[in-house]
Amino acid sequence: MPTARRQSDLVDVLAHLQRRDRHLLQLLTEHQVLTTTQITSVFFASLRMCQHRLDRLHALELVDRFARPRTRQDGGSQPAHWALGRLGYDLHAAAHAKPFISARAARQRLAQLAESPTLDHLLGVNQFFVDLAAHARHHPDMRLLRWWSEPEATSRFSGIHPDGHGLWQAGTGTIGFFLEYDTGTEDLPRLVEKLGGYERLARSGGPTYPVLFWLHSPDRESHLHQRLAGVASRCPIATATRHPTSPGPAGPTWAVVGHDVDSRIHLHQLDSHHGPDSARNPNWRGGRLTLDQPDRL
Repeated sequence: MPTARRQSDLVDVLAHLQRRDRHLLQLLTEHQVLTTTQITSVFFASLRMCQHRLDRLHALELVDRFARPRTRQDGGSQPAHWALGRLGYDLHAAAHAKPFISARAARQRLAQLAESPTLDHLLGVNQFFVDLAAHARHHPDMRLLRWWSEPEATSRFSGIHPDGHGLWQAGTGTIGFFLEYDTGTEDLPRLVEKLGGYERLARSGGPTYPVLFWLHSPDRESHLHQRLAGVASRCPIATATRHPTSPGPAGPTWAVVGHDVDSRIHLHQLDSHHGPDSARNPNWRGGRLTLDQPDRL
């Protein structure tokens, strides 16, 4: 029977899974797609080691891949983009007592992802968190304790729709943040309008986390600061511009709205409060503050 054959396939590959593989598959389940370069940054010491392991997982049908066309502007070859393969979906389904999907359905999902008009935005959001995870690998006193996707954050926090949410630990301190990844396609009033949801969350029993605008150009950042001048907000608002010479999201790159835009601070220096023991606050469970920690990031 087809069902028995699929179950047998999954059981057969379980013995080949390493702990790192399971963590990678969990990230692909939650965040849909990562490039070879991104996976290397989070998990491997070299690109060659990463490619070798991904080829093995691909042969086991735990992951699948697609390539994007080369352009004159980019030049060279594009890194492979990785998503769950049919047995990767089955592993997740088995862990949550859900039905397996067909091989055809898995390939359809891959094609839809490859052709998604929001793929670049998704990769950009994922890159932000990859950069934090990679930074933590080289700084033992730092950890990315939580990496929630937009669907996860939206389902956990009432009334907001961030592009991502995280908890960043530096030394003995842990701050939370909400990410707004900006590509320049929305006008500035729309960006400012988003702050209302975070304000209402903080006022009604949620955390008071900084809202981070990760912007595509210095001009965009300057104009946003001008627009936000005088805006009252319980949540700190910070901006930074992503570019090849940037110190990255962990480093001294954040300009706090209301302060000198040329005065930059580290992510862990931003004001942050995990909020009260409230039904609207997923940081609290059974009256205790609980900050989710992954196996390794």
